[in-house]
Amino acid sequence: MRPRPPSLLLAVAAQGAEAVLLLVAAVLTAAGTAAGHSYQRSSGIALTIIAFGAVIVVALIAVGVYRVRRWSRTPALLTQLFVGTTGVYLLEGHRLDWGLPALLLALIGFTGLLLPPSRRALAIGPSSPASPAATAPTAPAATPSPATPAVPPSARAARPTGKKASTRRR
Repeated sequence: MRPRPPSLLLAVAAQGAEAVLLLVAAVLTAAGTAAGHSYQRSSGIALTIIAFGAVIVVALIAVGVYRVRRWSRTPALLTQLFVGTTGVYLLEGHRLDWGLPALLLALIGFTGLLLPPSRRALAIGPSSPASPAATAPTAPAATPSPATPAVPPSARAARPTGKKASTRRR
């Protein structure tokens, strides 16, 4: 397992708190739907199901970030972007009770994910010490003999014998 820097734990805490707050919102949506406070009963049920699905997805992303899985970085950043824009939207609607915590959590989550130790832990590419390309042993490259032209085997097999290879790119 790759090391888990403290800044990444900050991002995990923000992602987990967002999952919990989303769960609270989903429960409130379900209660409102059950009480008949939704515009239409079918849309209230659909929104409740979507909200509980979103809780599961956000929680899985938090687990992925906690386990330092590379795939989790982009979904976590997109979650912070969504929560941040939702927080701004709620603040514009004079809902400080929901908007301010959402905006603060998004800022904390972005900060935790974008600090250099977190970026290194979740990095994708050859500069990462845990990348398979960096740790895989390399085989010595076969040097072509002077009698063998430097043509890939697939191109050599496709060319009829006795004809000169075209130098034109296709």
